[in-house]
Amino acid sequence: MGEIRSAEPQRPRKRTLLSLGAGLLLFAGILLFVDLEPGRPEVTRTAAVAALMAVWWMTDAIALAATALIPMVAFPLLGIMNGKAVAPIYFNHIIFLFLGGFMVALAMERWNLHRRIALRILLLFGTRPRNLLLGFMVASAFLSMWISNTATTMMMVPIVLAVIVNIEDALGGGRFAKSSVALLLGVAYGATLGGIATLVGTPPNLSFARIFEITFPGAPEIGFASWMLYALPISILFLFLVWCFLSLFYLRSAGGMIDKSVIESQYKALGALSFEEKVVLADFILLALLWVFRTDLQLGIFTIPGWSRLLANSEWLNDGVVAVGMALILFLIPSVTERRTQILDWQTAARLPWNIVLLFGGGFALASGFKESGLSLWIGDCLSGAQAIHPLLLIALISLVITFLTELTSNTATAEMLLPILAGLALSVRINPLLLMVPGTLACSLAFMLPVATPPNAIIFGTNRLRIGQMARIGVLLNLCGVFIVALATWFIGREVFGIDLAQFPQWAGE
Repeated sequence: MGEIRSAEPQRPRKRTLLSLGAGLLLFAGILLFVDLEPGRPEVTRTAAVAALMAVWWMTDAIALAATALIPMVAFPLLGIMNGKAVAPIYFNHIIFLFLGGFMVALAMERWNLHRRIALRILLLFGTRPRNLLLGFMVASAFLSMWISNTATTMMMVPIVLAVIVNIEDALGGGRFAKSSVALLLGVAYGATLGGIATLVGTPPNLSFARIFEITFPGAPEIGFASWMLYALPISILFLFLVWCFLSLFYLRSAGGMIDKSVIESQYKALGALSFEEKVVLADFILLALLWVFRTDLQLGIFTIPGWSRLLANSEWLNDGVVAVGMALILFLIPSVTERRTQILDWQTAARLPWNIVLLFGGGFALASGFKESGLSLWIGDCLSGAQAIHPLLLIALISLVITFLTELTSNTATAEMLLPILAGLALSVRINPLLLMVPGTLACSLAFMLPVATPPNAIIFGTNRLRIGQMARIGVLLNLCGVFIVALATWFIGREVFGIDLAQFPQWAGE
């Protein structure tokens, strides 16, 4: 999964005051001196609220979740939306998809199943330097598809450090310095790339699903299976590319076998698979299968019927219902190891990142304000000149701007600020909104240059075993590769998966 921060960073007081003041001045300036659309003051007022939230989100002026609450107060006060209409936006089926999936992930962490999976993958790949790097990357990517990339990286770092220390003791620290950088970066980048592969893998993906639904209520649902069909090939291809680059940059002179006993000893220390691990593993596998096969799965000329067809009201079911249902099962089954408790208890579930839930809600509310006020259409009209740009080039430009912007800002906040604008742009140039919103969403997660860009980057940098320059040099190359891959994958895979017809503007977009 994507960006989950357990605590807000400490901000210097002077910088905080400057950020707060800049946001408030911009807000007041737009309200008092700008009239974007005469006769429709709500357009200008929504723009003022959006500008305030953008400044505070980008500068971390206050907690991101606190900024997300602004629409709840500002929209009713400024006559943009009724407070009764704003409140339900903060809690919806996408939120339940996140909560249900996260509770299953917490159960995996509670019983150490995620560590067992990671170590088993490492043992499967072998201990030659390049194989070991690939094993760390695959393990990080697979876990990050289902649990937060922060938790994945935090769990993988002790394992990779144990391997590095063992090798340094045998070979000498200097001889293995470059190889250790490759392993650390491989964990961070693997966690990032795994997150983009599934709808629950990173918060921007979930933000997209809901903002798209809010903006275009008549559009077909973007479900777990359709997103995975599009994003998983990108994740796999990019993971292989990163492995090649890291091997080329850092492992060209690395050779020989690495002592396998370090990983084996950690795996043996876990003991036999416990009853709780077996239950959580079964629940996790079933959850993934239910998500993937809930609706009809189109594979070229073949269609695999979805299991929801068996229900009388299949349209009432969504991925959030499935996620909560599978999480509830874990609350019902007693633990054998710990008496008088269940496999998933509320003490564990209480670790849910409620700040991210509020951040989601703020983005959803902002998207609703864009639509209800007409600001999306106004922005689209202002950008109508983009109609002269070829759609593939437009996708690449959007991906390029967002990829480098998210190096400095929260990927979730970036998605929630920009996705409504991309929707308006698509309407203006009369192109299927998915063609712009989908690659824009992926670009929000593809930041590889700086420690502040993502929690995995920050955690790896915190080991003090690599320099910013080492991360930035390969990171800028990966950022540019990401733009290229996302643009081409959207053009060739996304159009097929999401049914995008360049010759026809979808009816649901014009409703």
